[in-house]
Amino acid sequence: MSKVNIKPLSDRVLVEPLPAEKTTASGLIIPDSAKEKQQKGTVIAVGNGLKDEPMTVKVGDTVLYGKYAGTELVVDGTDYLIMRESDILAIV
Repeated sequence: MSKVNIKPLSDRVLVEPLPAEKTTASGLIIPDSAKEKQQKGTVIAVGNGLKDEPMTVKVGDTVLYGKYAGTELVVDGTDYLIMRESDILAIV
């Protein structure tokens, strides 16, 4: 896991998206122009949660999130997403 100096506030989560698939299940190679944005990632950091709602995800969890969820940011050449916990659909 990456060591990042970012601490999300309240109910926000910092996620590192997993790399896009390079081949299909049957072995076909996917060209760069046809690759879709990955909707799965690893939780890098979590906020403290809201007053009435503690956080349910923790650092190291692999999560699924919405296609347009979060805000993209780049730190030291690595892509991250910062999003609210409510944008996370499931823990895998």
